[in-house]
Amino acid sequence: MTERAVGRRVFLGMLGLGAAGVLTGARIQNAMSKVLGQLTAHDPTGLSTYIPAAGRFRIYSVTNSLPHRSDAEYQLTVGGMVERPMQLSFADLKALPATHLVKDFQCVTGWRVAGVKWTGVLLSDVLDHVGVKPGGKALLFKSFDGQYTESLTMTQARRPDVIVAYAMDGDTVSQMHGGPVRMYIAPMYGYKSTKWLASIEVVNDVIPGYWEVRGYDVDAWIGHSNGRSDQPV
Repeated sequence: MTERAVGRRVFLGMLGLGAAGVLTGARIQNAMSKVLGQLTAHDPTGLSTYIPAAGRFRIYSVTNSLPHRSDAEYQLTVGGMVERPMQLSFADLKALPATHLVKDFQCVTGWRVAGVKWTGVLLSDVLDHVGVKPGGKALLFKSFDGQYTESLTMTQARRPDVIVAYAMDGDTVSQMHGGPVRMYIAPMYGYKSTKWLASIEVVNDVIPGYWEVRGYDVDAWIGHSNGRSDQPV
C-alpha cells in the first residue's frame, strides 16, 4: 500500500474519533496522544497527527507536534537568488502593505472552510522587497517544524491571492493554524499553504515539497489536481 493510501485510511479513521466529541488545546493532545503513538508507527505520511477540530478546521502536523514561536521571537528568512537577503520580524511583515482576502480553505482530503478572513502581505510584495535576481524562477518554502517544505513557480507566487498570512478571522494566526506566520495560497489545496513558515528561498527550478515526493501533485489547483473535482475557489 502506498504512503498516500495509508494516510487517507488513517484520516478516515480519525474522523470517527472526531465525531465522538471536540476537545480544545492541550486537552486534544492529551486525549489523542496514545492513539497517535500507535498510528504513527504504521503511517509514514504524518496524517495520523490529526486533531479532530479547531474551530472550523482540522489540524495536521507531519512531526507529531505543534511547533511554537511567539510573535516577538518570530523571524522569516528570505534568501536564495535575491538582491537583498533579509530576516523579517513579525513587526516588519505587519509594516508592509496589508492585503485582506475572504476566501475558502480547501483540504485535499475533502473538507472545506468557507469564507475565511485572511490578512497578510502579498508574496509578490515580499519578493519585490528583497529583489529577485535573473534566473529566479521558483520558490522553496520551509517550516520551522524542521520537516515540511513546499514550492511555487514564480508566476504562481505573484498571483494576487497568494499571501504571507499573519492574521485570520480577525486574530493572529494561532499555533494550531500554523502561526504566527503561514502561507495562504487561495487557488490551491491546503497542503501548498506552508504552516509555521520559517523561510522563503528563491531558486532556479521547482523543488517538490513534502507531500509531492509522497505522490501528491506539485501543481495543486483546486478541482483540477489530485484526482479531485472540488469546486474551485
